[in-house]
Amino acid sequence: MGPHPAVAAIRLAVRRVLHDILNDLHVSDGRHAPAEQGPHERPPSPLVLVACSGGADSMALASALAFEAPKLGLRAGGVTVDHGLQPGSDLRAEEVVLRLRELGLDPVESTAVTVGREGGPEAAARDARYAALDAAAERQGAIAVLLGHTRDDQAETVLLGLARGSGIRSLSGMAAVSGGPGAARRYRRPFLGLDRQTARKACMVQSLPVWDDPHNTDPAYTRSRLRHEGLPALEKALGKGVVEALARTAQLSRDDADALDTWARQAEASVRDAAGLLECAKLYALPPAVRRRILRQAAIEAGAPAGSLFARHIEEVDRLITGWRGQGVINLPGKVVAQRQGGRLVIRQG
Repeated sequence: MGPHPAVAAIRLAVRRVLHDILNDLHVSDGRHAPAEQGPHERPPSPLVLVACSGGADSMALASALAFEAPKLGLRAGGVTVDHGLQPGSDLRAEEVVLRLRELGLDPVESTAVTVGREGGPEAAARDARYAALDAAAERQGAIAVLLGHTRDDQAETVLLGLARGSGIRSLSGMAAVSGGPGAARRYRRPFLGLDRQTARKACMVQSLPVWDDPHNTDPAYTRSRLRHEGLPALEKALGKGVVEALARTAQLSRDDADALDTWARQAEASVRDAAGLLECAKLYALPPAVRRRILRQAAIEAGAPAGSLFARHIEEVDRLITGWRGQGVINLPGKVVAQRQGGRLVIRQG
C-alpha cells in the first residue's frame, strides 16, 4: 500500500524539483565543482536546504525533501529564521531545528535577524528573511533552497499586486524558480501547484507537529486580512475555483511579462544614438509596454532603486516622450532625474 495521496503529492512535487536542480547542476559550468580531493576522498554530495518556519507548508516540504533527496544522491539540510517579532521566538526556532533533525536533515541551523521598518512590516520581514537564507546557503555551500509557498499563497500575491495597481510583472506572482545576482536559480517553490490543505493533510497523516504563526491570523497584516476575509468573500461571490484561476493567471502573466522583457532588451539598442542616448522619436514608435520597460531599466541603471520605482514614476517619464509640452525635470527615487533635451531622453543622477 502506497503513501497517503497528500504525502504522495508533496513527494512527487519535490522529486520533480530535485530532478530539475540536478539537471541544472549537470549543465553548469563547474561553479559548483568541489575543491581538489585526495586520492581516496570522495567529494560531498550536493546539498539542498529547506527554509522551514515550523508551519504546515514548510514542515510538509521538509519531510518530503528528507525522503526524496537521499534517493537522488543529494544531501538534505534545513534552516529556520528567527525574526524576533514574538516573545519566545528563539525557543520556537530551537524546536524547529530539533524537528528537522528528527526528520534526518543535516546540516540544520537557526539564524536570527533584525527586522527593519522600510516598506512596512511584512516587506521588512521578507527582506531580512531572504538575506538570512542567502547567507545560510553561501555558508553551507547549498546548491538550492526550497520554499513552501503554495497555490493559495500565489493567489494572495496576485490579488495584492492587483490591489496596488501594479503591472503585469506584479500579477505574475512568485516564480517557481528565482534568486538574486550570482544565484539566479537558488530558490525553488515545489508547491505552487498544490493547495495549502494538501500540505496540512500530509503533516497530519505523518503525525508531524506544526506551528501556526499567530501573524497569519492577525488582521493588522494585509495578507492575513486577504486570506481570511478577502478570498473567502470572492469565493462566496464567484464560486469555488478562484484560487486556481488566480494561480493560472499568475503563470499566464509571467509568460507574457517574460516575452515583453525579452522584446524590450532586444529593442533597447535600436532606440539609442551613437552616443548611447535614448532617442525620443524611436521610443515613441514602440508599443507602450515595451517602451516603459526600457525607461524603467534606464532609470534603474542610473541609480533608481527598483523597489522604490513605481508605475507612476515611469508614466511621468513616458509623458516626456508621448505628451511633450516642454516639461521640466522629472525627479525619480535615488536622486535620479529624467529630462528631454534636443529630442533625446537623458536619465541620470541629479
